[in-house]
Amino acid sequence: MSNSSSNSSSNSSSSSNSSSIFRYKFTDEFTNVLCEFSKIHQYDDVKTFKEAWTTWVEEHNSIVEDEIIRLSRTGYDGDILKKMFVSARYYYRKKDLSKPTEQKPRNKYVSVSQDLLIEMDKYIQENPTIQPKIAFENFCQSNVDLIKSEVKNLYKAGIKDIEEIKQKVKKTYNNRYFVLIKK
Repeated sequence: MSNSSSNSSSNSSSSSNSSSIFRYKFTDEFTNVLCEFSKIHQYDDVKTFKEAWTTWVEEHNSIVEDEIIRLSRTGYDGDILKKMFVSARYYYRKKDLSKPTEQKPRNKYVSVSQDLLIEMDKYIQENPTIQPKIAFENFCQSNVDLIKSEVKNLYKAGIKDIEEIKQKVKKTYNNRYFVLIKK
């Protein structure tokens, strides 16, 4: 029910190569009009909201009908008017429109060295019964030079915060531990 009108996928029964649509979305234009209605009636009780909804559907019949036809063509077989009402009453009415949701740019992934991974795997396989927290501490103590080298590599790769480097090495160790132990 988000703001996207790009549902170019067709109904899965039309051909074996097409993908199924799992979330039927309203067009941006319809979403904006529906959202506007929801915000106007944000604090209405259910009865008042339903009455306003009925009036709104009649007043905006053309855009509502266009949306019903479009969703039907894409393969939606549920009650489209009910889908619209539920979206207006329980989603868009509560949605905070004051701050647009910005996606933060994703940081470039920095991997640890293959040497460190090999040593971690070897240590974990040799010490499978030790608690992960204690095993990590022991691993760090027995591989000081390797850890120092890895800290330098991660620093050069752009991770400047020492706490972030510690967390990365620790998280890598824990992930390796649980992958290897669960096998």
